Amino acid sequence: MTNQPAPPAAECYPSLTSAPLPAAPAAVLAPMFKALGDPVRLRLLSLLASQPEPVCVCDLTAPFELSGPTISHHLRVLREAGLIDGERRGSWIFYRVLPAALDQLAAVLATGAAVEAGTGSGPWPAASLRRPR
Repeated sequence: MTNQPAPPAAECYPSLTSAPLPAAPAAVLAPMFKALGDPVRLRLLSLLASQPEPVCVCDLTAPFELSGPTISHHLRVLREAGLIDGERRGSWIFYRVLPAALDQLAAVLATGAAVEAGTGSGPWPAASLRRPR
């Protein structure tokens, strides 16, 4: 929620393919990537990112076959990683994605080829999601 320390200011980190990532940016980015390593948290982030307005925690349990406390745990991990923020409104908390955090992750993962070809965003082709053998 807004009473905890703000995430580090958005910095423009070089793409992983353009230069080795220094230790300080790696320390900032690693918790974000770690938080996204869980499928539920990745889906929660996607759900929040796809909404134009903050989403009430009460509306986040229906899409998942998980209890409210489990969803709250995953939201806390995302919040502590600096990916989302929450605002208390009465007895409910409304969550939103922090766009600067997503921009940081996107910039680090962008490749020159993806940017030039225009494939750095949009729907993912099924082939790009297959795991290497």
